[in-house]
Amino acid sequence: METAVMAGSPFLVLVAWSALLLLIHIGLQGLTVTQEFGPEWNAGPRDGDKKPTGKLAGRADRALRNFLETYAAFVGLALGLAIAGSDGGLGLTGAWVWFVCRIVYIPLYLAGIPYIRSLVWLGSLAGLAMMFATLAF
Repeated sequence: METAVMAGSPFLVLVAWSALLLLIHIGLQGLTVTQEFGPEWNAGPRDGDKKPTGKLAGRADRALRNFLETYAAFVGLALGLAIAGSDGGLGLTGAWVWFVCRIVYIPLYLAGIPYIRSLVWLGSLAGLAMMFATLAF
């Protein structure tokens, strides 16, 4: 496959935006933990196994961990679809579903909203399933 064709893939654009979403997760987690433990802790070596106990810092940390659970699958499937030359259809719809659900998930998790948050998480898994189905079949 020519590099120029792959460079125009919508999947590569979504991978780039997903990297920004990862940085947002990391930033939220870092900000909330720093608010709880203070800037001295953040600037220090962070020795020990100190875990955040505040609601917001704990939720931001768990939301980041949750994101990381599916992020590698998303990147792998998106790159596989880009290499395969897929540029639309069910695979692209699935990629967008995963991406939008992961954005929506952040405020739902930070606000502690049950059930709807779980449905949004299931939506992100459905997006991965659509991507997988396109690539595998």
